[in-house]
Amino acid sequence: MSEKIQVLARRTPERSPSPREVAAVFFRHPKLLMASFLLVLAAGVTYAVLAPSYRAEMKILVRRGRIDPAVTPTQTASPAFEHDEITEEELNSEVELLGDEDILRKVALETGLADKVSWISRLRGENRETRVAKAVRRLAGKLDVQPVRKSRLITVAYRSSDPQLSAAVLRSLADAYLAKHVEVRRPSGQQNFFEQQMEQARHALQESEAQMIAFTETKGVVSAALERDLTLQKLSEAEAADLAVQASIAEAAERVRSLASKLRGLPLQRVTQVRNADNPQLQEKLTSKLLELELRRTELMTKFQPSYRLVQELDQQIAQAKSAIEAEDSKPLRDELTEQNPEYEWASAEQLKTRVEMQSLEERHSVVRVQVARYRLVAERLGENAVSQDDLQRKLKASEDKYLLYANKREEARIGDALDDNGILNVAVAEPPRVPALPAWSLSAATLFSFVGAGVFSAGLVFAADRFDPSFRTADEVIHCLGMPVLASLPAGTEPQREGDQS
Repeated sequence: MSEKIQVLARRTPERSPSPREVAAVFFRHPKLLMASFLLVLAAGVTYAVLAPSYRAEMKILVRRGRIDPAVTPTQTASPAFEHDEITEEELNSEVELLGDEDILRKVALETGLADKVSWISRLRGENRETRVAKAVRRLAGKLDVQPVRKSRLITVAYRSSDPQLSAAVLRSLADAYLAKHVEVRRPSGQQNFFEQQMEQARHALQESEAQMIAFTETKGVVSAALERDLTLQKLSEAEAADLAVQASIAEAAERVRSLASKLRGLPLQRVTQVRNADNPQLQEKLTSKLLELELRRTELMTKFQPSYRLVQELDQQIAQAKSAIEAEDSKPLRDELTEQNPEYEWASAEQLKTRVEMQSLEERHSVVRVQVARYRLVAERLGENAVSQDDLQRKLKASEDKYLLYANKREEARIGDALDDNGILNVAVAEPPRVPALPAWSLSAATLFSFVGAGVFSAGLVFAADRFDPSFRTADEVIHCLGMPVLASLPAGTEPQREGDQS
């Protein structure tokens, strides 16, 4: 029976494959699909049964259990917990530290991972260092370190076919990580270093104390600065006293000049009492003399004439006596009492007293000037001693501060070593690793994943085989590749009939 010949027109070269065409790919390679699917499924199930994977897990807690003081040449302030939060950077730092090559190398050597030699390594003749490096690389690939979100925990997991090995690897990793944490967070040997520095500071302090004692004994001063200040105070008082004495001397000299000027205008004596009175004795003598003369004149008048010479002499004597009596009556007797002038005596005494005081003031001035010069000399010497003593005290204070600093640093280092020995760190193993009793994947889960993997692998293999098949399977492929119209197509397995067969 003859088949129909189809004449096909040119089709559009680019279009998406239909589900029918996709299914046609699988139907064109049924044997390859089934063989690859069953092979991968059997391999997955067999591996899950014969070589199960055991997953051990531990959790590390990042905390603020301690704050190590900084190793500085100055006094360290008391550490204080400003906040108790752990930043993302700190968590990431701990994650990176867990994957440190030195830690993984130590774990590979302790757990025997580096001693496992494959037949390929034996054929290549690799040395131990190469095997250790490969073991570290395999360990890093199998190790899963992940920080838990919104927490301070870090989850560390390791898978292997041996449950004991999985737990041993994590235990060794925890020990190596804690040791590394101590090493990187706090340098070792601090206590011995600060012990040596403290001994040196102690010797320097003793030497400074000996120099201070020798200076005190040699110079004879206990506190040169204090003694200098006291001496300067006394010098100031002595200078003030000197100025006061000079002022007193000038005042006394001016007073002596004033008193001398006043003495020149004062009499030595002065009249204290003046009395005016008649002289009764003289009056009585003159009266009796006048009476006697008058009686003689009377006697002579009885005998002589008035012109007689004796009578005239008596008249003259009587006239003189009367004039003397009248003069005595008109000029009374004056009685004056004089004594030493007290003002003159006071001024003279004050002048003498002031001169004596002035002499004593001049002597005092000379003494005060000697005291001022002596205080100034002592103050200069004590000033030099104060500078030297201050320098020694600064050296002593610096040596003491240095000794106390290193003593405190040594104590901090000792406390840090004690904390390290007792395992008090900023990280802790919150959940230690345990030997897993069950494999990481159950048989049903392994079968399911093997089934999915076999399907994906077989599908990919079929599509790859179909893609690299050079034959044309449809008219569209001919049109797409050759760019020519397909006039006719024959179904697969159809052979053309001869003329003799048709009859």
